[in-house]
Amino acid sequence: MRAMVFEGVGRPLRAVERAVPRPEPGQLLLRVQACGICRTDLHLLDGEVTIADPPRILGHQIVGTVQPSRERVGVPWLGWTCGTCAQCSAGRENLCERARFTGRDIDGGFAQYTIADERFCFPIPGDWPHVQAAPLLCAGLIGYRALRMCGDARRLGLYGFGAAAHILAQVARWQRRDVFAFTRPGDEPAQALARELGAIWVGSSDERAPEALDAAIIFAPDGGLVPVALDAVVAGGTVVCGGIHMSDIPSFGYERLWHERILRSVANLTRADGTEFLQLAPRVPIRTHVTTYPLEAANDALADLRSGRLTGAAVVVP
Repeated sequence: MRAMVFEGVGRPLRAVERAVPRPEPGQLLLRVQACGICRTDLHLLDGEVTIADPPRILGHQIVGTVQPSRERVGVPWLGWTCGTCAQCSAGRENLCERARFTGRDIDGGFAQYTIADERFCFPIPGDWPHVQAAPLLCAGLIGYRALRMCGDARRLGLYGFGAAAHILAQVARWQRRDVFAFTRPGDEPAQALARELGAIWVGSSDERAPEALDAAIIFAPDGGLVPVALDAVVAGGTVVCGGIHMSDIPSFGYERLWHERILRSVANLTRADGTEFLQLAPRVPIRTHVTTYPLEAANDALADLRSGRLTGAAVVVP
């Protein structure tokens, strides 16, 4: 099979030929139909999130068909948990002390075939095109988990309007929330997409919304946005950091956090999150804005994501 392989920090993925992997008991062999590209892949490339044992095939938003049955399933970032540690026993498998993650600890979907633990695969609903479904498996799932942490907040700010935010905006509008979208200054395509998806206000991250927000989710990996978002929410409001990595948060005065504002992070996902979100998605219905790349152009896709040339989500098609 063909695959794009991570070999070391700061190096581009390398195209290789590998044997098709053989599943062990409890695993599924999947023909990869599409694999979404995530900002986490950039953090892995840059060493901000560590890959302990390269070489590794990246990619953790996989839509594949089970061989030989051809059942279609999705594979997310969370690829295995122990089921016995204190976190798993408390129903927090997303924080499992020995968790293994697709595309970091387990070979992922930037390849023609992959294997996955069948317990951590989700049925893909309906006749959704493969490339439309792929971004739901991380951008959608993490965004949805972050949204749940915002409670019933009506006025919702989204900082960074990329793959996750453009999915979450559709869910939020379906839930009759008001969406305020913040993009990097001058990112007119992202701002146009936000308006198309129903945001009631769109501006740059250095602007202030016309009214105070009940909650905000930060998807951009910029720690400088944390005090900005805290300033934007009402007393008792919530700010959720929605990424796996963020630049350092600058020092800020306690008054920004005072009045019972909540600052928290979101980490990984649980299988319950996946089941709930993928049942909800067709009801909205969510439509992902996707740019596709052939497998051998995975480095181009990553470069486009890094530079901000992408609007919506990027998906590799082997």
